[in-house]
Amino acid sequence: MRVYLRYAFKETFSNLWRNRMMTVAAVLTVAVSLSLVGSALLLKQSAAQASASWQQGTRVTVWMQPTASAGAIASVRTQLAQLPIVKNCVFTTQLQDYNEARHTIPTAEFQTLTVADMPTSFRCTPTVPTDALTVISTFLHQPGVYTVTAPIQQIRQMNRAIRILQVVFLALATVLLLSAGVLILNTIRMAIFARRREVSVMKLVGATNWFIRVPYITEGFIQGLLGSGVAMLAVWALHTWYPLHNEFALDTAKLWGTNLVVLVVGVVIGSVGSAIAIRRFLDV
Repeated sequence: MRVYLRYAFKETFSNLWRNRMMTVAAVLTVAVSLSLVGSALLLKQSAAQASASWQQGTRVTVWMQPTASAGAIASVRTQLAQLPIVKNCVFTTQLQDYNEARHTIPTAEFQTLTVADMPTSFRCTPTVPTDALTVISTFLHQPGVYTVTAPIQQIRQMNRAIRILQVVFLALATVLLLSAGVLILNTIRMAIFARRREVSVMKLVGATNWFIRVPYITEGFIQGLLGSGVAMLAVWALHTWYPLHNEFALDTAKLWGTNLVVLVVGVVIGSVGSAIAIRRFLDV
């Protein structure tokens, strides 16, 4: 067994060195494609986490007309207090909205406003984030109400943009993974052709099929493993060094989970590429 293992490792690394340019190309292609896969997975998890966080903090704002009567304001206040899908509401006066606008709109526009131009508003938190749409439809056409707003649409747009980005990443990664598989296959094919006479002699002296195949299988496995290792470092660097808002930041467990997927995919690509090459080009 020791002699066999020594032979297998010797032949594997001999093949890798003999076809080193193809090996480097295959490893780099696997690394780039799996970096895209890892980035897409991190993006998906970060987006899901941020979306959940934002939805938990979803606030519906009922903006009253600046000229709304005290009766209209009181009516909306009473209805909000009685609405079971609303957890709590805070009433904001015209002066408070005016002071807030000082920091949120351009100076030139703000200077044209007065306190009387500002609406009063109710800032409400729905019991369940999806109930925001019900609150909007309930109060949008109430007397004295100017409009009702919630960040639901912005969250949907953000999720749509992230889904498109994920599809692009995964499409590129798929093309590159296929390219990596072909490169690994060609590397194994070149190694087989370079040693075809030795293989014939080994068969004549009674070497088993697996004795001959294992070095080539190991070669593809190592190429996939090396590519995965580089991709895992890239994913770790992205997670560690790229500044993310707290709502997007992922914990270490999710990072390791993503890297595990990257590792498995790389090893599978390498092994499958070598298996196809052996099946097609190694006559044993």
